[in-house]
Amino acid sequence: MENEKSMEAKLNEAQKREADKKLEIKRTVLFVLFVFVVTYGTEIFMVMPLVGSADTDQAMAAQTILSSVMFIPTFGAILIRWITKERLTVTNLMLSLKIKENLKYYGLAWLGTAVLIIFGAVFYYLLSPGRFDSELGYVNLILTEQAKQTGEQITKEIVQRAVLFQVVIGVVMSPFANLLNCFGEEWGFRGYLLPKMMKHFKTVPAILLTGAIWGLWYAPLVFMGQSYGLGYPGYPVTGILAMCIYCTVIGVLLSYLTIKTGSIIPAILARGVIGGFGSIGVMFSSLDNPYNLFFGPAPTGILGGMGFVLLAAFLLYQLYKEEKACGK
Repeated sequence: MENEKSMEAKLNEAQKREADKKLEIKRTVLFVLFVFVVTYGTEIFMVMPLVGSADTDQAMAAQTILSSVMFIPTFGAILIRWITKERLTVTNLMLSLKIKENLKYYGLAWLGTAVLIIFGAVFYYLLSPGRFDSELGYVNLILTEQAKQTGEQITKEIVQRAVLFQVVIGVVMSPFANLLNCFGEEWGFRGYLLPKMMKHFKTVPAILLTGAIWGLWYAPLVFMGQSYGLGYPGYPVTGILAMCIYCTVIGVLLSYLTIKTGSIIPAILARGVIGGFGSIGVMFSSLDNPYNLFFGPAPTGILGGMGFVLLAAFLLYQLYKEEKACGK
């Protein structure tokens, strides 16, 4: 009799696990479908017709819509939780700070990310010295255009101070520059999709798949010229592929920070640094020999993003070893 009850209990437990697994798969699929359908629909039918318009109001409308698109992943996570009756808890909210306990991860998210951006730019110019301009002609041109209205004389010292100011302000303020937009993406992709993927796959493939999905989510924007411009060889396929690789690589760092802290806050800070400081290397580019966005100096290029590539490989190996040690 006891054996029958024990077998029945085990059967019920197995059935419950199977039902939970199917529910998690359903939630994951629904989230991805919602995010892609709504985002692609909005960008293709609402944004694309406005992009490049000479009408100021239409151009501003396009920017406003794009800003709202960044919140679709978060809205999707909320909606799918509500539809599938998934309870929101302190743990899966993933918004705890715990700065003291996770100081090294906050340091990696903030200063570490800035160092990786600088490393990538330096690496790019070391391999492409002809594209580097020590005279800062790019910045000089911008300041000269701005000074036409005031009649100010732009000197070498002014240009150097402007660059130094941008570097310092970029490092200090960039984590907060795109805070809301970064939250809109991170709470959806790292806060919701990543934990779901980790229930279906081991840690490394879960991180890589989440990053690839995140990159593909940007496809319409890449088609419109974001990050890589227009008219390059293989447009827009090579640009979309490059964006998927970039997001997969960057996603490793963001996922690592999220997994280690149980919070998306460090990932949001890292995204802010990348968004606000990532193009700092462009200030040193030559006007006569322009940079190639597919190579650098920004992290979206393979050379400009080399610091992130090397770190991603190291972090994935560490996570693999940790998971293997746990017998998973």
